Amino acid sequence: MLDYTREEKTARHLEHVSEALDSGTKTQVQQLVNSLSGGEIADLLESLPLTKRLAVWELVDIETDGEVLVEVNDEVRATLIRDMGSDELVAAVGDLEIDDLADILDDLPDAVIREVLHAMDRENRLRLERVLSYPEDSAGGLMDPDVVTIRADVSLDVVLRYLRLRGSLPSGVDQLFVVNRAGEYLGDLKLADLVTQDPVQRVADLIADSRPAIPVNMTASQVAIEFEHHDLISAPVVDAGNILLGRITIDDVVDVIRDEAEHTVLTMAGLDEEDDMFAPVVQSARRRWLWLGVNLITALLAAMVLYSFEPTLDQIVATAVLFPVVMSMGGIAGTQTLTLVIRGMATGQVSSSNTPAILRKELAVGLLNGVVFSLLVAVIAFYWYGDLQLGAVMAMAILVNLFAGALAGALIPGILKRMSIDPALAGGVVLTTVTDVVGILAFIGLATYLLLGT
Repeated sequence: MLDYTREEKTARHLEHVSEALDSGTKTQVQQLVNSLSGGEIADLLESLPLTKRLAVWELVDIETDGEVLVEVNDEVRATLIRDMGSDELVAAVGDLEIDDLADILDDLPDAVIREVLHAMDRENRLRLERVLSYPEDSAGGLMDPDVVTIRADVSLDVVLRYLRLRGSLPSGVDQLFVVNRAGEYLGDLKLADLVTQDPVQRVADLIADSRPAIPVNMTASQVAIEFEHHDLISAPVVDAGNILLGRITIDDVVDVIRDEAEHTVLTMAGLDEEDDMFAPVVQSARRRWLWLGVNLITALLAAMVLYSFEPTLDQIVATAVLFPVVMSMGGIAGTQTLTLVIRGMATGQVSSSNTPAILRKELAVGLLNGVVFSLLVAVIAFYWYGDLQLGAVMAMAILVNLFAGALAGALIPGILKRMSIDPALAGGVVLTTVTDVVGILAFIGLATYLLLGT
């Protein structure tokens, strides 16, 4: 059987469903869709225009509806919920795990929320309230409060009999959490040890406590880093008093990693990962006005600087041909540094302690690249126009702008972060303005001074 990437699977499912919808074979569509997992159905629905999306949504089995609602983005979820009756929604979300229900609860109609809460027992309502009391992008917002706890002073045989009495375990359980009578976290017992070790051994002899629990207020990004560094499948979450509150599993962390990757890519273009790809045209256009307007202002700023050197452009036509090269080279160099620093900040590899070293290294890289490419571009300019002075101006301008791009790319993320602005969102716009303005000033300014002598 061939292995396909997620993107290839979604494309194949989209093609097959679209063909079946176009041919009017409803039964075939239903069989195809319900052979997929909830996550695959979510990807498919996000890829379909609204009319086809709702047609496919009606064919999804009610047992899968809740999982699909959790997986789709916010805007698509809203369109699906509007197409469902109250009874359908209650049936769809009633069996969701507490952490998944908490993720979509605010999107549900008030009447549905009341019915879902009324159907819960007191313990699960308290668990849900606990999860909702923490920020969504924190360990508390990610955690599932449904945990299996045991005591340290019992034997493995007692634990096995206890689990048989329970009859089932929460999904994703790979370890049991050991607590004392006060509910304080002491360590964990691996299921592998439980079933392979001598049943007469005590839990206390097999507790694994080498990894600390995750604080409930830790950010989701840091949680993902902890899972990566320690190769975790699940991890306990505790409060400031070390009281066990819940657990985070690897499937939650994978969602965090995916969301952060999408956020970084889309925010650099002024877009939101929760937007519907097939939202109405006017609505989509209005969402893009802000950053188009910001880019227009920065472009006009560069144009104003260029306008002030209009006499030079009139007298030396070659400058009009060559100055885009200067701006482009500086922009690319700055973007490379900017991306590197933003990624380092996101992974915790960039902090105030190593920022000076990073700055020195990036400036050295910018200077070296500036020397190499300034000489190359100077030779090209001389070859085109046969003007040695113009080649020298081009070389100096490239050198200055690559150095400026490296400097701006290294400093802008930290400055924006101190101003509580997302560097991934605004960094590219600020960097483009800096490299454009510096590039124009360097090239046209040097041309005015050296070639025209003014």
